[in-house]
Amino acid sequence: MPMSRMTILGGVLAVALSGAAGAQQAPAIPGSDSTADHTKFEILKQDFKSGPEVTAACISCHTEADDQMMHSIHFNWDFDHPETGQKLGKRNVINAFCGSVAGNEPRCTSCHAGYGWEDMNQPPPQQSTAVDCLVCHDRSGQYTKTATGAGHPPLDPVKPGTTTITGAPAWAVDLSKAAQSVGMPGRDNCGNCHFYGGGGDNVKHGDLSSVLYDPPRAVDVHMSAEGENFTCSTCHVTDKHQWDGSRYAAHASDMKGTGKPGQRRDVATCQSCHGNTPHEANIMGAKLNDHTDVLACQTCHIPEFARGGVATKTWWDWSTAGKLKDGQPYHEEEFTQSDGQHLHTYLSTKGNFRWEENVKPIYAWFDGQVEYTTGDKVIDPAQVVEVNKVKGERGDGRSRIWPFKRMEGRQAYDSQLNHLVFTHVWGPTTDTAFWTNFDWGKAIDAGMKAAGREYSGQFDFVDTHMYWPITHMVAPAEQALKCGSCHSEDGRMVGLAGVFLPGTDSNGIVGILGRLLVLATLAGVLLHGVLRIFSGRKGGHHG
Repeated sequence: MPMSRMTILGGVLAVALSGAAGAQQAPAIPGSDSTADHTKFEILKQDFKSGPEVTAACISCHTEADDQMMHSIHFNWDFDHPETGQKLGKRNVINAFCGSVAGNEPRCTSCHAGYGWEDMNQPPPQQSTAVDCLVCHDRSGQYTKTATGAGHPPLDPVKPGTTTITGAPAWAVDLSKAAQSVGMPGRDNCGNCHFYGGGGDNVKHGDLSSVLYDPPRAVDVHMSAEGENFTCSTCHVTDKHQWDGSRYAAHASDMKGTGKPGQRRDVATCQSCHGNTPHEANIMGAKLNDHTDVLACQTCHIPEFARGGVATKTWWDWSTAGKLKDGQPYHEEEFTQSDGQHLHTYLSTKGNFRWEENVKPIYAWFDGQVEYTTGDKVIDPAQVVEVNKVKGERGDGRSRIWPFKRMEGRQAYDSQLNHLVFTHVWGPTTDTAFWTNFDWGKAIDAGMKAAGREYSGQFDFVDTHMYWPITHMVAPAEQALKCGSCHSEDGRMVGLAGVFLPGTDSNGIVGILGRLLVLATLAGVLLHGVLRIFSGRKGGHHG
């Protein structure tokens, strides 16, 4: 059973058993590879009253960790792109899911790697104790954050209806137990935030879901205990709390491969472990290795995403949000996952959705860079707006054909200034007044003020696309795409610019020559057969 399901069921069971006493702890996750036994440190045996108190104890020994963390993208949520010059990150970028962090801080910053960030007009709290050490290093399995607490964990007493960042009923976290359990991050530490981006399990990325807590080999050969049993940080290596593998400036290609013979390099690429000629030394392997200058490894080795029973959201229409039935918000459930879980296809608080499982990616040339449609960029509302335009083209020396999830939707824009807008669309789930009186104009005005942006007062909705590179859920080699997946008339690369694939166009010169060759071969066979028949008859007559 995936860890998230265990955690959720554990929380639900604890609520059911505890009654008026409130929720208890989630199941513990055994094992730590730390070089120190933190249960022996007296400073960690105190009765902590808050997360920042734990951090103060941590940095009394780990004296540089707070400063390193406060300069990381996990804490700042900012990224200055070295090539495009754009200032990116969650603080500045509009997305095709909930729109923006600005205006929705207590909900969105629940996954911030720190405590108490409630205003996007300000940088995250700058005191050292604002860093959350436990979110990455707790190995007790019972540390979590509340879904709407701006990064703080639920503590005793837990208010009824409180949920965690994964949507589970919240329990009172034992901070002392968490502090004494610390070790290197596991899949659960990373996944509790990254698997639930966009508001739910696998909503955003498509290749990051709760299945990866404990995946079968068929879903992810690297993370499965039946395979390599990797954690996230096995590939996303870190130096002074700086992780490799940013989606804002990805490694689309890696010509260096491994370092010393057989030794991986500390970058998050397939080639850093497998090299640039990863296939066997035979005729087929040589031909496959000949493709590595145009194809990303992921293109063949991740034939589908949203595998393992958890669907991903592929379409979101915000323009329909706010509808009521009998004066109250309502929901509709029409999609059922292969694991039997029912998913909403309409929520008054979020609009209409479409979900999919086992999704075939779309493909594009990718050089690792994306250009974002930020709130100050003029759009053409008559066209589909690409929220993050994928950069790359054949022949530039570094682009490869990559698989992507394309998120489609409709979202608000300023119809006078032609800018995508920041929106305030988060209200406590228990506060029906927020949605029974919901007004898009007010929601946009509040979001734009929170982001410090100009708003004309006029709005409409525009179709958008947003792209997510697919790089997780690597299938076993035997499940990789075969030649015919691309080299066929309806192959996966049909229509991709800069690509010519023999076998994809039956009316092209190669297709025509191929058909002529087949016809010539058949004619030769038939002629040979006719000659044999007549030759046999003639021989029989003279016999």
